[in-house]
Amino acid sequence: MRTYIADTKNKVGESVELFGWVQTIRDQKKIKFLILRDISGVVQCVVFGNDEALKVVESLTLESVIKIEGTVKAEKQAPGGIEIAVEKIEVLSLAAPELPIPVIEKTGEVDLAKRIDWRWLDLRKPERKLIFDVWTAMEQAFVDYCAENKYIEIHSPKLMSAPSEGSAELFEVKYFERKAYLSQSPQFYKQMAMAAGFEKTFEIGPVFRANPSFTSRHDTEFTGYDIEISFIDSHYDVMAEEERFIVAMLTGIKEKHGDKIKEFYNRDITVPATPFPKVTMEEAKKILSDLNIASTDDGDLNPEEERKLSEFIKKRDNHEFVFVTDYPKSVRPFYHMRQESDPNVTKSFDLLFNGLEVTTGAQREHRYDILIQQAQEKGLTLEPIQFYLNFFKYGCPPHGGLGFGPSRFVMQTLGLENVREVTYLYRGVKRLEP
Repeated sequence: MRTYIADTKNKVGESVELFGWVQTIRDQKKIKFLILRDISGVVQCVVFGNDEALKVVESLTLESVIKIEGTVKAEKQAPGGIEIAVEKIEVLSLAAPELPIPVIEKTGEVDLAKRIDWRWLDLRKPERKLIFDVWTAMEQAFVDYCAENKYIEIHSPKLMSAPSEGSAELFEVKYFERKAYLSQSPQFYKQMAMAAGFEKTFEIGPVFRANPSFTSRHDTEFTGYDIEISFIDSHYDVMAEEERFIVAMLTGIKEKHGDKIKEFYNRDITVPATPFPKVTMEEAKKILSDLNIASTDDGDLNPEEERKLSEFIKKRDNHEFVFVTDYPKSVRPFYHMRQESDPNVTKSFDLLFNGLEVTTGAQREHRYDILIQQAQEKGLTLEPIQFYLNFFKYGCPPHGGLGFGPSRFVMQTLGLENVREVTYLYRGVKRLEP
């Protein structure tokens, strides 16, 4: 029966079967040392006085997959204070002798594009594995939060007859004898769930954006977390809900992986205090103007403005998060509800995390006649979206929701500089493999 390496510390004096990758080989003639790695850790293995096992080691290459049978012994100088006295080695998969990128050896930083070419080797590094441990803890906390708070999970279609977020950044595909589009968001179908009476719904799924950008924050396919909730008073109810699930996610990450994150990424995970700081777009522009930060759009924030605003909030409020609210209707989609006091302003928000937008949300317009009016104001042809408009003809509660970018969230949590680092397999303008 297999023993994981992490469990060998409890089996001193016992015989074990270990499976893993050959991380290091040290040849001292009649004594050979191997460092074996599995998903749980590393252990030193010693081969001595066993001609058959010594012969196998002579043919081994780094990153070969092997099975070892041996006895666990205490050894203060070995990693973890134990080592395995090897009795038998079986080669399960012999690795080619020249690795295209290093896995453990420190030979200088490898170009990110080349690392992605050989992503499965790059992911063998413990610090890369930790990224996906963090993803797992984050997603589990998000799902647990939704389940505990009476959300219903949906899986909306990713082939659509009409764009969900406008015609920009849209992938068109041939669908039998007609055109279809890859979903830019589950937006329409989240709102359908509100019209269906689900009241609270969430989805985890792929999102497609034909964005020609090559920046460190953009990709053409990514995972999105979405929620939608009914019977709200305003977009502030949606923001409060996001604060709660972010606290749950960061608590889960900190409890499970805080020490490792500190070891590998030198980051202390801070569970944020609630409520998060909030500024309107008008207030944000005033803050940035006082800081002499140039604005390129009165109704939106460019990347430098996001960074500088977050730095200001961090210094003023000691908080890594800030909501920017009340975007003008000119930069928001037709289904965002307008302010009663100023119809040129929407009940909407973005959330910045350490200088990067990770969320867009709003209260939606649920009144059929007003929704049609706003769509026409935006110059939309109603026929392609009539199926969506029909959701609101037969009674739909006031509701709102958000789209959350978990890849950006993990990137900011770990202090990394590119979404490619935290994406299992990145897709971009020039990247469709592996």
